[in-house]
Amino acid sequence: MKHRQTDTQSSEIQALHALRSLPRPVYGHIDGLPNRAIGQRHRHPWAQLSYAARGVVEVITDTARYMAPPLHAIWIPAGVAHAVHRFEGTEIRSLYVRPEALMGGGAGCRVVEVTPLLRELIRTFSGYPVEYDEEGEHGRLVGVLLDQLGSAPEADLAVPWPSDARLRKICRELEAHPENDKRLSDHAQRFGVSEKTLSRLFVQQTGLTFRAWRQRLRILVALPMLERGDRVTDVAIACGYDSMSAFIAAFRLFTGVTPGEAFP
Repeated sequence: MKHRQTDTQSSEIQALHALRSLPRPVYGHIDGLPNRAIGQRHRHPWAQLSYAARGVVEVITDTARYMAPPLHAIWIPAGVAHAVHRFEGTEIRSLYVRPEALMGGGAGCRVVEVTPLLRELIRTFSGYPVEYDEEGEHGRLVGVLLDQLGSAPEADLAVPWPSDARLRKICRELEAHPENDKRLSDHAQRFGVSEKTLSRLFVQQTGLTFRAWRQRLRILVALPMLERGDRVTDVAIACGYDSMSAFIAAFRLFTGVTPGEAFP
């Protein structure tokens, strides 16, 4: 999950900062800035829905990594520092939303399911003029869009990121090499602490055991591989699974569907 920053992204961040206020409660024309991934860390005074109409989009914050495969989107509250990445072939349809327009948006980032209705609402809205008629048909559709977004089910497609420097080092290594099968005791020995200490910190700072965290990371790392059409067997091996069946079982447990159902 390595990504390169560019001068173009710097200019896009400057353009964001120059946008003092949104022209309407929801902003997201198909040719607008929200539809380009900005890989540099930035923040803005509006909430953002980052949705991949095709492909996989990733959002990184100080405390977690979020991944949205097809039929999912990532909600980013106003003021949260984040970077948005897209993988090859990804087509982004993102929205900026005034905080007061969706009061139930919540204080934290989350991945939400994009229902067929919400998908069509986003697609239709992306063709509206920036200064759409709030009192007419366009405004009514935006109201439905916001209602659907506010009630969208949350999906468990994020890996919490710990603050402890030792745990972050372990997590970065696993992110780069998800096939790494070292036990927590191996890492504890390297840092000169007890396995119990690291285990307790993992649960305290991520809400997950080390084993559960690693499995969740592996599934998220697998998503862009599956999206680009890699063989399930190859993805399973690259993500540290001994067999395709073990990977499929873990994928179904985590997402509720098989890889073939998620990426037909």
